[in-house]
Amino acid sequence: MPKATPVFDGHNDLLLRLFKNPGAREKIWLTGEGKGHLDLPRMQAAGFAGGFFAIYIPSPIAHDDAGFEAMMDAPPYDLPLPELIGHQAAQPVALAMAGHLLWMERASQGAFKVCRSTADLRACIASGTIAGIMHMEGAEAIDPDLDALHSFHAMGLRSLGPVWSRPTIFGHGVPFRFPGDPDTGPGLTDAGRALVHACNELKIMIDLSHLNEKGFDDVARLTDAPLVATHSNAHDVTPSTRNLTNRQLAMIRESNGMVGLNFATVFLRPDGRKSPKMSLDPVLRHLDHLLSFLGEDHVGFGSDFDGATLPEGIGDVTGLPALQAALRAHGYGEALMAKLCHQNWLKLIERTWGV
Repeated sequence: MPKATPVFDGHNDLLLRLFKNPGAREKIWLTGEGKGHLDLPRMQAAGFAGGFFAIYIPSPIAHDDAGFEAMMDAPPYDLPLPELIGHQAAQPVALAMAGHLLWMERASQGAFKVCRSTADLRACIASGTIAGIMHMEGAEAIDPDLDALHSFHAMGLRSLGPVWSRPTIFGHGVPFRFPGDPDTGPGLTDAGRALVHACNELKIMIDLSHLNEKGFDDVARLTDAPLVATHSNAHDVTPSTRNLTNRQLAMIRESNGMVGLNFATVFLRPDGRKSPKMSLDPVLRHLDHLLSFLGEDHVGFGSDFDGATLPEGIGDVTGLPALQAALRAHGYGEALMAKLCHQNWLKLIERTWGV
């Protein structure tokens, strides 16, 4: 068996787990609590080289999570989206999560580093230090004047999605609907267009995952950076609103962009169900489709660790070697494996941030 290839990952929600359990963050991060998908020891054991760590603002109003879970395992479904959250309510939460990420760096005693440049990333990969990029999944914490964007950039923010499905002052996301397509509403607002320009100026990567089709098209018209969807799959294989159509994939390819394959079962399974009881065949189908449309230089992983239900064959970060074994058995050679696992993300980041 070839040695496991280091994996750089497009999306995880570990910061949300820390935010919900602040008194247990040392156990969660440093020693592991036997729960969730990520912690420092398991990441080191599994060859997790780094990734985008998402700041996500949970809805302040409780929803029927158990009911939603049941609906998502019995398609068709169309879940209602939470209401817009203003920046005054979102900023304290975002600041706390940014603080958790910076604490993770200090507490790891050199095993983990928050990266602000491609030089930082390359140094981490070379030394075996786990690399973390501060990402915002939904820009609720950014005010209309964009002052907070500059503040978070100074803290290390280098990637941002204008929306997480629910609307923001910047645009509209897709609902969780199956079957469905991403053409679900209007495009970017005036504030959203200003946000794209500001992100371009600051070299903050813009994430198109969760954004609806008209918003996607608006970003494509406005941005001077590659188009990126950090954790999305192929709509042709699984017709979820969250997955990308062939037209969108073609636009990403033409921009020299990137797609990270999402491990969430609801976006992998052709039947749209949430159940983890599935083989890895749908993973292979999605990867084959993405590679056929994007080419081998524009596909990677965007796991959604700690933010989704995963196939039982992956389970958590320690399932990455098993996933790699399945890809090798499917016929993926070592050069392609290295691209999918980390090289493509590093080159995309270099194209976006600059050398």
